[in-house]
Order: sequence, then structure tokens, then C-alpha cells
Amino acid sequence: MNTLRVATYNIHKGVQGLGPARRLEIHNLVHAVEQFDADLVCLQEVRGFNRQMQRRFARWPDQGQAQYLAPEGYEAVYRSNATTRHGEHGNALLSRWPVLGHGHHDVSDHRFEQRGLLHVTVQVDGRPLHVVVVHLGLIHASRERQVQALGRFMAREVPADAPLLVAGDFNDWGVRLHPAMAALGLHTFDGIRLATYPSRLPLLHLDRIYVRGLRLLHAQVPHGHAWPRMSDHLPLIAELGWP
Repeated sequence: MNTLRVATYNIHKGVQGLGPARRLEIHNLVHAVEQFDADLVCLQEVRGFNRQMQRRFARWPDQGQAQYLAPEGYEAVYRSNATTRHGEHGNALLSRWPVLGHGHHDVSDHRFEQRGLLHVTVQVDGRPLHVVVVHLGLIHASRERQVQALGRFMAREVPADAPLLVAGDFNDWGVRLHPAMAALGLHTFDGIRLATYPSRLPLLHLDRIYVRGLRLLHAQVPHGHAWPRMSDHLPLIAELGWP
């Protein structure tokens, strides 16, 4: 296998709208994930469970959203970042390839935001690949410290010569985190407009895919009338190559 197809998507907990207009989108997201035809799907704002939403929506799935969204034959790995009054949510990875191991690292920077790194090792065509799914904070200084925490985590948990993929919602309104990520040996697509937020009028490139030990081949953001209905973010899909 010479290429790897990767998607990252903030699914907004499978629900869109406010108040009485709130609607369940998790069933449409199933079809969206299938359309990616990706080897790896990195998801943020994934609900493990939520008792309030379960009472509100008759068609609320009877399993966690990661497991519900996983296409047939994929493995789903989910770890919670945040616990709320009615449930929990976090990051997930859906993998077409076998999962060798996984873990979670808390990078919460202050008590108002619970954040974490989901670390999964997958075996792609006989080669181990480390994947870290992230959802960084809303404050720039917090994001800078979380990238520093990511670096310490990489030094401790990821061999220096191992291929690495870091993907997710970076909440980086500009490109202010690029130098800090580059200092960790992580690089992303440059010179391509890949705005993913807000989904109805995408202006900001919040969702990113960084790699180390892989080649950046191509990236795209799908557009069309259905995508803004499913989440406040658009997905980012990339083709990567082995060295």
C-alpha cells in the first residue's frame, strides 16, 4: 500500500441547531463517514453517552457514537475528554487497519475546558503508524501549552523514527501554531485554502492534519448543501504517502 487516506471531522456531538429547532444528525453522519472511504477517520466532539439527548430523541443510538459511526470492518477507539452533567464526549479514531494499542493523555489547561489527546497505534500493511487525535482549547495561550504537552507526550510515547499523524480540531484561527508544530517535526499542507469553519460559510482553517515520516500528497474539503446541515465544521480529507 503506497498511499493512506485520512479524514478528520468535528461532528458537533451528532446534533445541530438550537432550542426547539435542535435536530439529530448522527444518522446522516453515518453516511458521511462511509463516503470518506478513508483508512483512518479522526473524530472530535464524539459523545460516549448523553442521558438528556437520549430522552429527547427517540432515535438516539443505543451505543456510543464512535461505535455507531464505524463502517463495517472498522475498529472504533474512543476516549472521553470531558464529563458533563448528562454524559461525556471526547475524541475517536475509526480504523480500517488493525489497532495495536491506544491510550489517552489529559492536556486540560484550565478548569473551564477539558481537553485530551487520543493516541492510537495501528498496523497499516504490516507497518506501525502512530495516530494522535486532538481537540485543542479556545485560548491561544492554552493551545501553545497544549502543543508543548503534545511534544512531551511524543518524546515519551512515540519512537523518534516512527511515522506519526496528528489530526483534529486545532482551534487555531490563523497559522500561529505552525512554527511550534514544525519544531516537533510535524508538517501540514501549505499554500492550499482548506477552510472548514463555519460550515455554512467556511472562512477558517481550524481542522488540520500534520505528519512526521509521511508524505503530504493532496487534501480537500468537501462542499455541497448537505454538509453544513450535519455539523458546524466541514471535514478535511487528505491523501498521504509513505516515504
